[in-house]
Amino acid sequence: MTVAALSMHADDVDVLAGALYTWCAERNIKLLSQQGLSIANIAIDLYHAGHQTQDQLLVALHDCDFH
Repeated sequence: MTVAALSMHADDVDVLAGALYTWCAERNIKLLSQQGLSIANIAIDLYHAGHQTQDQLLVALHDCDFH
């Protein structure tokens, strides 16, 4: 877990978790897999980059190129 993630408020965590759970469920990815954890780190970075609602995070995650 990053230091940035530790300094978030409960509402921030709810936004991130909601987007992450939705994104992983759409792709049948287990959250506690290596891919799920990698996406969690990307979601945190996107959140800090200004995508601070669940919808904004989902759009940003969909726009990312994951290969």
